[in-house]
Order: sequence, then structure tokens, then C-alpha cells
Amino acid sequence: MDRLLNTIRPYPWGSATALPNLMGTVSDGTPQAELWMGAHPAAPSRLLRASGPETLDALIASRPAAELGEATLRRFGPRLPFLLKLLAVQAPLSLQVHPDLAQAAVGHRIENAQGVPLDAPHRNYRDGNHKPEMVVALSSFEGLCGFRPSAHCADLLEALRLSELAPYVTALRKEPEEPALRAVFSAFLAAPESLVDAVAGSVAHQAEHAERDRSAWKAYDGIARACPGDPGLLAALMLQHVRLAPGEGIFLGAGVPHAYLSGLGVEIMASSDNVLRCGLTSKHVDAEELLRVVRFTASPVRVLRPAARGAEAEEVYPAPVDDFRLSRTRLSAGSRALLDATAPQILVCTRGSIRVSSSCSSLALEPGESAYVPAGEQVTLRGEGEAFRATVDAGHGYEEKCE
Repeated sequence: MDRLLNTIRPYPWGSATALPNLMGTVSDGTPQAELWMGAHPAAPSRLLRASGPETLDALIASRPAAELGEATLRRFGPRLPFLLKLLAVQAPLSLQVHPDLAQAAVGHRIENAQGVPLDAPHRNYRDGNHKPEMVVALSSFEGLCGFRPSAHCADLLEALRLSELAPYVTALRKEPEEPALRAVFSAFLAAPESLVDAVAGSVAHQAEHAERDRSAWKAYDGIARACPGDPGLLAALMLQHVRLAPGEGIFLGAGVPHAYLSGLGVEIMASSDNVLRCGLTSKHVDAEELLRVVRFTASPVRVLRPAARGAEAEEVYPAPVDDFRLSRTRLSAGSRALLDATAPQILVCTRGSIRVSSSCSSLALEPGESAYVPAGEQVTLRGEGEAFRATVDAGHGYEEKCE
């Protein structure tokens, strides 16, 4: 078991205060968007060792069976299959979607054959892996996730009282849902700036005066103000607004368009950097490729709540993938939790003070601090506070879907 030194990514949409407040540090006024914990080559965690810091990806590459365990190595190869983050959102993230395994493999192979550098800004597929993900709120957390039913999209657009939107309202009401969502979403991505500005003005009015869905209108108005002139606003109107209370989460599978808007949370995902964007960003946008990947189906957002494991303190968030398994342990004074050791794991403290002990070492974790535990090393948690555990659900049969 080792304490981790982790990298904070200073993306422009990040909060300057949320992570410093959690970790008890002083903000320098710059955005601190994501704290990465894992072995992703873009920003691998480092382990504090007597001989000096060592990156987690290098450690796993040097002894994969010992670090990952035979089951994880057999299923995923010599790599840590998940990436854990603390996410601090102050402004809207890009409107984006992730590919499934087959799409990622093909896209990665094609771009390699074309000679596109892995770090090129216009590269879509930086690896051949999918990127299912889950976010669990630590504060009130808002986002957009998946399509509204076509009839609901039509109602919302009609409420804006703009004649330019009438053809889209008609299509959403009269055409079958999947082709209607596809046609309208595609058209919105190419919307002229004049239409975007008109929609932004009507959205601002709704945010002030709407009798229904006021919180959703306020969220869309925030997007319009943060990203003026961006056609992603129109596409965002087709997505469901989600507000999570602390402890609640959502899972996002392949092809589901989404964007996080505000809040502090724990995020876990398959270890991949494949993101296709279509708006609300200054980064590369490839609308054509995104439209190939998006799944134009509407289904209710399933808000996840953790399920207790019998009498144990650990509570597990359900996810239909085996790349990762996320759980939460809340301890009161004098209590403890024994965590199994069948796969590698990363533990991060999010509240209070947690002591992590194994047969050969012991670490005290304060909020924002984390530890890496290799496969086969059983640990006990004690203290008063809260910790999240990321590991592998090696016994789960993989199923690519979003519930």
C-alpha cells in the first residue's frame, strides 16, 4: 500500500475554490478542475517510496501480475482499467459523447493509419478503449444526460415562442422518435448564430418567468451566458437536466450525450481519453464523427444510490460494466470496515479522517488524499469520515448499456 501524489488538471471550467476547500489548502485563484488518481499515461499518480517517487503506470508495467492480480490481468491486460477523479465544475463542460469498444478500436486504428499524432488537438481516438463513466455528487451537482423524449423536446422548444423553431417542433411531434431526434440534433449543431442568439434571449426570459421547469431553464440560461453564440446551446435543450444531491450518482454509457454544469463530485471511468465533442467548448469539434456515435434514444435518467453490503459499512454504486466498481464507506468514531483484496484499488478520503491499515503498513488520509492498494493486500478502514473506493468488478459480465 502506498500514498499517492496526484495531478490537478487546471481546465478553464474548473472551480478555483472547491478542491482547495475540500483539501484544506489555499486557493491561488486559478481553476482546479480535476484531481486524477490512477495510472493513465497523461497524468499518472506517483507513489511515495523510500527510493523516491515512482509512477503508478511504471510500477504496474514492471510487475503486472503482482499489482493487478491474475483475474484483472487476464481480463484487461497489463494496465489499471479505471481512472478515479475528484471533479470540481464551475462552468459547463463540453457537450460530449464517448464511443463503445468497437467504435473506439476502429477509430483508433484508422487515425493511426492516417498518421495522426496521439497528442494532436484534432485527434478523436487517443486509444482503443471505451469510456463508460459514473459521477457521484459530493455537493449539489448539475448536469445534462441523455435525450428528452421527442414530445418533451417539442414542448420545450415550443415554449420559446420562436417561429424559426416551428419546423423542428413539427418534426419532433410527427416523425418517429429516433429519426426525429437525429434530424433535429444534427440541424442544431449547424445552427446559424442569429438563431442561437434568438434562442438565448428566449431562454433567458424563461429562466425568469417560466412557471414550470424553472431549474432546467436556469441551467440552460447559464449555458447560454457561459458560451455565447455556441450552437451547442440548442443541442443542450434536447437533453435532460439532472440535479444530484450529495451521495447520488449517474452512470453514462457509450453514445449518451452529456455535459456537467456545476458541482463537486467523485468520478470514475474506464481508463480512456476518447471524447467526441459537439459544442460548449473551444476544443476540437467533429460533429460528423459524433453523430456516428450518438445513440438517438430517450430514456429516463436513473439516479443511483449506493446499496449496503449486508451489515458492512461499504455501500456499492451499481454499474453495468466490469472496468470499475465504485463504493462509499462512512465511518463513525470507533467503527471499522474490512475491504477485500481480490483486485487493485484506490481509496480517497472525502470527509473527516480515515486510517487505512494492512498487515504491513498504515496510512492516515485527510480529505483529498488517496492511497493505492495492490491486489492481494487486504485493508481495514478506521476513523470518522468518508472514503470512496475504486476497484475492478472482475466477476461482472460486461454489458455495454446505459440504464
